[in-house]
Amino acid sequence: MTVKRALISVSNKKGVVEFAQALQSFGIEIVSTGGTCRILRAADVGCQEVSALTGAPEILDGRVKTLHPRIHGAILSRPQKESHVATLEREGIERIDMVVVNLYPFEKVASAVGTTLDEALEEIDIGGVTLLRAGAKNFENVVVVSSPEDYERVVALLDEHALDVPLDERRRLALKAFGLTRDYDRAIHRYLASASEDDADFPVFLNLEYERVRGLRYGENPHQRAAVYHTRAESLEPSVVTSEQLSGKELSYNNLMDLDAALGLVREFPEPAAAVIKHSTPCGVATAPALSRAYEKALGCDPVSAFGSIIALNRSVDMEAAQLLHETRFVEAIVAPDYYRNALDLLRQKKNRRILKANFPDLTDYHLRPEMQMRSLLGGGLLMQDVDTEDVRTSDIKVVTDREPTDAEMKSLLFGWRVVKHVRSNAIVLACGTETVGIGAGQMSRVDASVLAVWKAGERVKGSVMASDAFFPMRDAVDAAAEAGVTAIIQPGGSKGDDEVIEAANEKNIAMIMTGLRHFKH
Repeated sequence: MTVKRALISVSNKKGVVEFAQALQSFGIEIVSTGGTCRILRAADVGCQEVSALTGAPEILDGRVKTLHPRIHGAILSRPQKESHVATLEREGIERIDMVVVNLYPFEKVASAVGTTLDEALEEIDIGGVTLLRAGAKNFENVVVVSSPEDYERVVALLDEHALDVPLDERRRLALKAFGLTRDYDRAIHRYLASASEDDADFPVFLNLEYERVRGLRYGENPHQRAAVYHTRAESLEPSVVTSEQLSGKELSYNNLMDLDAALGLVREFPEPAAAVIKHSTPCGVATAPALSRAYEKALGCDPVSAFGSIIALNRSVDMEAAQLLHETRFVEAIVAPDYYRNALDLLRQKKNRRILKANFPDLTDYHLRPEMQMRSLLGGGLLMQDVDTEDVRTSDIKVVTDREPTDAEMKSLLFGWRVVKHVRSNAIVLACGTETVGIGAGQMSRVDASVLAVWKAGERVKGSVMASDAFFPMRDAVDAAAEAGVTAIIQPGGSKGDDEVIEAANEKNIAMIMTGLRHFKH
């Protein structure tokens, strides 16, 4: 193709004069709408107004300018079809080979404080969307330019290819135009829906937009294909997807799942914290005044299960912590806010170990957390819910046993409560101080989870406290905990068997507190 004629009608005038000047230097004829045409003429760029071409003036305060057969026939015609060529000759229509359009700033205006519905409706572009779709549909014969960021590249291609733009580039520009009109319609739909629905947080139609970051070698198993996507919505939340990989092999599907779980867990704690994750479940979690000590204690909870683990830390990794990480056998990946230079140099010595930088100095800021969570678990659908950011307050805690927990026990109970929120249900966490000593996860019964946690803890269970993500339906798990040496329990309460469970705790001299808050994680 050869570009001989371009239609320019832009709301965002950035770079349009320079672009039109370049087109004019190539001898390309320019047709334009009123406001754009006036700007171009002021810069000595020759252009023909659309109204002169169509023989019809702009009407309805500019609502109708380009909606005319002499415009859309010129864009949509296919020179490969004799009937199209004959029609243009009969109607005296000259082809338009390039469409340069961007749209009214609907989203910016609609989201501004104080914008009325009438003002928002006036910013809904009709003619611009129609022009972009027409040009994009006929990309085999038309170059459609929907963004000022493409001006320079298009000029270079026209110069290089004797006023042609290669087909693959025309296709790319068409896809971009279709993406723009799709997002534009979604913004309008979202605005109008939120103005009329009772619960805008859970809209009747949920429009999601994710962009592929890269393909993965495979999914959960080698026979499954996979890719990772990133939300195109603005997000200030620390994310594994947006973290910078500083070293190591390509991340796998399972790596990303585990890293996400690990990052979410260490964000629970304002003090230095470390989490060791395997199969999206913590093997060990700890906090301490020094990051190195936190990691040492987290690893010590279950070093056997930690083989091939994912590790998350909520502070920049210093040399002391890096030394311990480097000495740990087979670590799949590490994620932290940042790394000291000498620490990173040491960790990079193991070439396959994946090292990620989360690029957020404060991972614990709850203002950075999303309000909604989506999980695509259902065939043909997905689930959407509030993110579980609730944390128990001491004023909400209810001591239900004769013995109150000591200050030391209370500190451990609250630590265990934050950890158990990130353990698959049924979940039991045993803690001493601010480190886990045993974790029972994903069991079909709570007593099985308790037995598993006790077995994992071994001798360290004596003097520990227990956190349960949901209530105890009967006393069996409390009896097992008491026999093992647990001294205090934190749980939501609310079971029909609460009286029996409290009676068991009193018999065993166990302090028990209830939170009234459940933390199931399926």
